[in-house]
Amino acid sequence: MSKNLSKISKEKKIKYFLISFVDLFGVLRSKLVPARAIQEMQKTGAGFAGFAAWLDMSPADSDMFGVPDPESLIQLPWNKEVGWLASDLWMNGKPVEASPRIMLKNQIKKLKKKGFIMKSGVECEYFLITPDGNSIADPRDTQSKPCYDQSALMRRYDLIKEICDCMIEMGWGPYQNDHEDANGQFEMNWDYDDCLITADRHTFFKFMVKTISEKHGLRATFMPKPFENLTGNGCHAHISVWDGKKNKFLDKSMILV
Repeated sequence: MSKNLSKISKEKKIKYFLISFVDLFGVLRSKLVPARAIQEMQKTGAGFAGFAAWLDMSPADSDMFGVPDPESLIQLPWNKEVGWLASDLWMNGKPVEASPRIMLKNQIKKLKKKGFIMKSGVECEYFLITPDGNSIADPRDTQSKPCYDQSALMRRYDLIKEICDCMIEMGWGPYQNDHEDANGQFEMNWDYDDCLITADRHTFFKFMVKTISEKHGLRATFMPKPFENLTGNGCHAHISVWDGKKNKFLDKSMILV
């Protein structure tokens, strides 16, 4: 049985829910729903105009509805009054095929018919930049090869620690944070999981990093190439296909003893 979001809101003292989806450009779109309305929203979804959110639609199309997935619920570590939810988009009683989350769920269904599940992990890279976006935030980060620069990493300790602490609190299993290949660039890693869970967490991670960076007076960007003279942002994806508890991609000859 699906989790009852109205009941959860009372237990966890959540006052508002962000019902969210990602558009085709990777932008997170949401509606802020008071807890008093979440019971109905859980059934029917929050209404959105698809043409206004970079989906392949026109003003003539019907409104679409973001039906929240209760399993995706994340109570914001930095603001316990708010719960974040990933949603599946529906229109005229059918899933919206242009929704990235629907696309992924369709592939999950295809794999399931063959008896497989997919797991994934991501390595998210981002730049910390000035609020106006014109330069990296740390003028002392100038090495020609700054990858793994401890001094530059520790100058951002307070911010990175807060993000990592949030991931620990949420049970993501973070295991390393580092300064990346470009000046002003960082990467954070956490445990892999079922691909839908990882996709939702990846989406939330970007929101979290941007929000906490703003709290520290900085700005974070995940743009592929924000600065012409610096290495761009990447996001390594680690993919595996499982048959029950067995990883079909595992090459035991590559395991170090």
